[in-house]
Amino acid sequence: MNKLYFGNVSAEASEEDFETIFEQWKIPHSGPFLVKNGYAFVDCPDEKAAMKAIDVLSGKVELHGKVLEVEHSVPKRQRSCKLQIRNIPPHMQWEVLDGMLAQYGAVESCEQVNTDTETAVVNVRYGAKDQARLAMEKLNESMMENYALKVSFIPDETAAPEGPSAGGRRGYNARGTSRSGSPSLGARPKMQSDIPLRILVPTQFVGAIIGKEGATIRNITKQTHSKIDIHRKENAGAAEKPITIHSTPEGCSNACTTIMEIMQKEALDTKFTEEIPLKILAHNNFVGRLIGKEGRNLKKIEQDTETKITISALQDLTMYNPERTITVKGTIEACARAEEELMKKIRESYESDMAAMNLQSNLIPGLNLNALGLFPSGAPGMGHSIILSVYSQQGHPESETVHLFIPALAVGAIIGKQGQHIKQLSHFAGASIKIAPAEDVGAKPHRVVIIAGPPEAQFKAQCRIFGKLKEENFFGPKEEVKLEAHIKVPSFAAGRVIGKGGKTVNELQNLTCAEVVVPRDQTPDENDQVIVKISGHFFACQLAQRKIQEILAQVKRQQQPKPTSGAQPPQPRRK
Repeated sequence: MNKLYFGNVSAEASEEDFETIFEQWKIPHSGPFLVKNGYAFVDCPDEKAAMKAIDVLSGKVELHGKVLEVEHSVPKRQRSCKLQIRNIPPHMQWEVLDGMLAQYGAVESCEQVNTDTETAVVNVRYGAKDQARLAMEKLNESMMENYALKVSFIPDETAAPEGPSAGGRRGYNARGTSRSGSPSLGARPKMQSDIPLRILVPTQFVGAIIGKEGATIRNITKQTHSKIDIHRKENAGAAEKPITIHSTPEGCSNACTTIMEIMQKEALDTKFTEEIPLKILAHNNFVGRLIGKEGRNLKKIEQDTETKITISALQDLTMYNPERTITVKGTIEACARAEEELMKKIRESYESDMAAMNLQSNLIPGLNLNALGLFPSGAPGMGHSIILSVYSQQGHPESETVHLFIPALAVGAIIGKQGQHIKQLSHFAGASIKIAPAEDVGAKPHRVVIIAGPPEAQFKAQCRIFGKLKEENFFGPKEEVKLEAHIKVPSFAAGRVIGKGGKTVNELQNLTCAEVVVPRDQTPDENDQVIVKISGHFFACQLAQRKIQEILAQVKRQQQPKPTSGAQPPQPRRK
C-alpha cells in the first residue's frame, strides 16, 4: 500500500519537479517517478512515508499552476471494499463516525491510522463492493464540521489480485494491527467503547475539575486519551452535575480515578467533611442484568472490590431521564475497581443488545434506533431524544392495538409494586398498557397485555416487556424470549395478508423469522375484524407487525376513491 498516484498533473511537469518537491518536504521515495500525461506514480519505502506524502501534498501543493491530488495507487481489481478516509475533524466522537459510515452499508472494520496531522485518518472495510463505492461517492469532498473529507480506495488484500500467479492468496484477511495514539478522534484506538462513562459530581467541585482556564480538564483529557464533557448548564441550581467520558474502558477508568482524586484534594483544601461517593449513571435497560438474579452480580462486585453499592429507585425515572444512579462508597482505589467491574457488565449488556438490534433493525422501515431512547447516546441529557418521532411518517401516526401474551406468573413483575412499573412503562412508551382480566384468556398459563399506541410506542413498550421477562428469569439464561402477539385486521384485508396460495404470509415468515398465522373460518367481530397471530422473538414480532401494517396501509390507499376530471367518481370496491 506504499505506491502513490498523482492526479491533476500539469503537462509541463517533469520527474525533476517531483524530486524537488519530495526533497523540499523531506519525503523519502524508493524508486523513480513515472510521469505520464496528466498523472504520475512513485513508490515509497513504507506506509508512513506514503501517508506523509498524502497529508502534506494532496490538495496543498501546486505544480505548474495545478494543485496536485495524491492518493494510494490501487489496481482496478483491488478497488474492492476498502477505503481510506482522511481529514476527519479532530476530537470527533467514534459513535458519530460509526453512524456516518453505517449509512452506506455494513462496516466490517474501522481502523485508525497513526499520522502526524491534526485531523484523523481511518481505514474502513465494507461488506460489499457497491457499499464501498457508494460511501466513496457520498463522502469524498463532503463537509463535516468545516473539514472536507478525502476518501480514496486502498488496496484490498482480500480482493482478487492482478495476475494468475497470486490467485492462491484470495480470501486472506488484511494483516497488521489497528493504530492508536493519533491526536484526532480523541486519541482513541479502534477498541474505544461505544458506551461512555457517565458520572455525577458535586457542583462545588466542578471548578476544580476544570481548572484555571480549563488547564486541569485538558491535562486529564491528554493523559487518559479521552474526550470529557462537563454538562455545567444542565439542571441549573442542582447540587450535582453530570460528566460524560468517551474513551477506551481503560481511558474512562483512568479519567474517573483522576477526577475522584481531584475532588478528594479539593475537599481537604476546603475542609469539606462529607463523604464523596462515586456516582455512576446507567441506563435503566442495563440495571436488571447488572444486579443479577437475587442481586448476585452486585453482591459479588461489592465483595470483590470491598465497596458498598446502592442503586436509585425505579420510581425516580422520568420520560426525560431513563438513567439510574449507582452510588459506590469506599476508598478511591476500591471505587475505581468497582467502576471497572460495573462498566464491564454494562458494556457487555449494551453490546449484546446492539447485536440483537442490528440483526433485523435495518429491515424495519424508517426505524431510528437512536431516537427510541432504548439505548444510551453519548449526548448531554441522555434520553431527551426519546420524544422524537421514530418512524418517518408524515403527521401523527395512527394508534394500533396489540394483545401480547405473557406467562401468567409474570403479571406481578409487569405491574410492579403498587402498579409503579406499569405506570412508568406506560409513561415512558407513550402508550396505554393494561392487563386483561384472567377470565378473558382461554389458555390459563398466559395473561394478555393490551398495548394501545402509535408504532414507536408499541416498539418501546413491547421491548421493555420482553426485556423485563428476561431480567426476571421467566426464560432461561440461554433461552430466547418468544411471545405471541395478536393484532386485528379488517376481514376483507385478511386475504391480502395471506396472499395467493399463502405466498404473502410465507414470504412474511421467511423475512421476519416470526410465525404468522391467520386462522381460517374466523367469525369477524362487531367491527368486521379478524385476528392475525404473530409468534417469535422481539425483533421478529416487531418486523412482522410493521410489515402487516404496511399491507393494511396499502389496502386502505387502494380503497380510497381517486377523483378524475370529467368522469364520475369510482364506485367503492365490494367486500
